[in-house]
Amino acid sequence: MPYALKDNILFENSLTTAGSKILENYRASFDATAVKKLKTAGAVCLGKTNLDEFAMGTSTENSAFGPTKNPHDTSRVPGGSSGGSAAAVAADLAVFALGSDTGGSIRQPAAFCGVIGLKPTYGRVSRHGLIALASSLDQIGPITKNVYDAALVLNVIAGHDKFDSTTAKNEIPDYTENINKDIKGLRVGVPKEFFAVPSVAPDGGRGEGLSAEVTEKVRAAISRMESIGCKIVDISLPNFEYALATYYIIVPSEVSANLSRYDGIRYGHSSKSADTLIDTYFESRAEGLGPEPKRRVMIGAYALSSGYYDAYYLKAQKVRRLIKNDFDSAFEKVDIIVGPVSPTTAFKIGEKSSDPLALYLEDIYTVPVNLAGLPGISIPCGLGKESKMPVGFQMIGKPFEEEILLRAAHQLEKNLEFRI
Repeated sequence: MPYALKDNILFENSLTTAGSKILENYRASFDATAVKKLKTAGAVCLGKTNLDEFAMGTSTENSAFGPTKNPHDTSRVPGGSSGGSAAAVAADLAVFALGSDTGGSIRQPAAFCGVIGLKPTYGRVSRHGLIALASSLDQIGPITKNVYDAALVLNVIAGHDKFDSTTAKNEIPDYTENINKDIKGLRVGVPKEFFAVPSVAPDGGRGEGLSAEVTEKVRAAISRMESIGCKIVDISLPNFEYALATYYIIVPSEVSANLSRYDGIRYGHSSKSADTLIDTYFESRAEGLGPEPKRRVMIGAYALSSGYYDAYYLKAQKVRRLIKNDFDSAFEKVDIIVGPVSPTTAFKIGEKSSDPLALYLEDIYTVPVNLAGLPGISIPCGLGKESKMPVGFQMIGKPFEEEILLRAAHQLEKNLEFRI
């Protein structure tokens, strides 16, 4: 099976830039564990795909090498940060692609491009060979044309890895074995918080809410699940409203640590104009890093600094625990949780690039899943009435229960009349 590889995942002897000028000439010295497993299974890598720089973004406009375009409408973004991977699959350039998901970076571009995006449980797939963004959140996963293919790829890349101490030693089932079993009686939770916010402003301005066209298609998909025998249960995630703020404190904090290695000395871009060691550090990073990595490094360094650590980072970690507790409580009543992937469909290239906060708000429905370390999948559920662009439907599972998640997604996929 020919596949495409997000350019922050190492493939031996190939350029691996992470979408950044600072790694423009870096060649990987080894294969990521996920890549090694795919090679062993006989999959063929066609090439690398574009991404937001160091996977920081929701539109693939932050790449140092230019934006990726949505195959359904080239005036629109493909989502991010795995926008290149999602666009490659949607445009039939590859059978599947690997991406990475830190706060929605597989699911959101899959939703925007009308394909399947699976974020496995944290620790299900090795992160060895993935260029780190936020180490407590990052996870490698597949982007595919259908749910069965996602299960097939997960069969290969999942499992414990001695090079990644965060990988779990849980037994790996055959994710395709029970995928065709019906889901009658499955308890499906619908959080009231997902639909309790107002619609995005008609003029396209910043908003926290869910657009009317996304609401319509997501509600229709929930009704379809009920019609095939699922039990719909109203639930609550009380700390949902704090997830985005929590995420954008924890991620920059981890970014500030992970990006400190790009210093112009060990590897990557090194400034030619620097005269001293300290100038080499400053100028190499100034020349090699784009605006979004610089923004997050500064925010993270501030949040971790003396006098602010307790007020920001420590508090964010405590709220993260509360968010995880909300999901644990909800999963006592339901088997999976469903809702939107993103508040809107794919927006125009350049529409939000000058407003970082508007871009951050695109992650509002996906970041809680990463904060809690849960598996999530995006499947297309229709075209927006106004935008005529794909709408993604998100399904969230219990830790390490990708088998149930994939079965539910596969059954819904078969019963939806919509096809891209």
